[in-house]
Amino acid sequence: MNIADRLKQTFTGKRASIRFTGDFKSWEEAERKSTGYSAPQILEKTRAALLKVKAGQAAFERDSMAFATMEHDFSLLAGLLRAAAADHGRLSILDFGGSLGGTYFQCREFLSPIDVLRWSVVDQPGHVACGKTDFANEELKFYGTIAECLREQNPNVLLLSGVLQYLREPYVFLENVLRGGIPCVIVERTAFNDAGRDRLTIQHVPPWLYDASYPAWFLSEPRFRKVFEEKYDLVCAYVSDEQAPLEGGKAVFKGFHFERKTTGCERL
Repeated sequence: MNIADRLKQTFTGKRASIRFTGDFKSWEEAERKSTGYSAPQILEKTRAALLKVKAGQAAFERDSMAFATMEHDFSLLAGLLRAAAADHGRLSILDFGGSLGGTYFQCREFLSPIDVLRWSVVDQPGHVACGKTDFANEELKFYGTIAECLREQNPNVLLLSGVLQYLREPYVFLENVLRGGIPCVIVERTAFNDAGRDRLTIQHVPPWLYDASYPAWFLSEPRFRKVFEEKYDLVCAYVSDEQAPLEGGKAVFKGFHFERKTTGCERL
């Protein structure tokens, strides 16, 4: 079996072996029963995978794993290219929870014709320090907070890829960040509960990937959409290819592309 086949088999196994359990009443309860997101092995494994990408030894990284063959996320790329076209060829992305810039490295070649590309990652302090040391370049920057990023950058896209379900208060976060009026919001790989309510679980990652567990929401899609209603229009919604077993229920991973509503004056 060649390396590409081994990596494909590993990725398939990863999806099958990650599991979500419980229906917790509070974030604090779920935290007490899990190891948390800051486990050092998560950062270490992500760094090792992305160093392979940087060295040309792998095509891209996702969820701390390196892959030999490129897989483009065309839903995301379409949204990014639309945002660039709407801003005269300028694309400035605020990638919240973007780890070490894995999505940037996956997209950068496809986006190379864009006149101006800036990719700003906001993440935990350990990831930011590592990103600045090992991966930052003229296009890719790392920041500890959204406010710090906004002091230096003028993003026209807010990218939330697989991150909302891992925030203590995802709706409060959304309400706060949308006040900034970033023109385009792209939500990717986000978990929703088909029961129509928010459900708080613990995500268990198998030891062969990295031994960790952490709180994870399955969101209510109607409640999620309502946060955007006043200030943003929905351009499109789509089902992601993510799959994971949810104990005692069914779940779907979805993506959304929102654009800020415009007034007549802005259109002129």
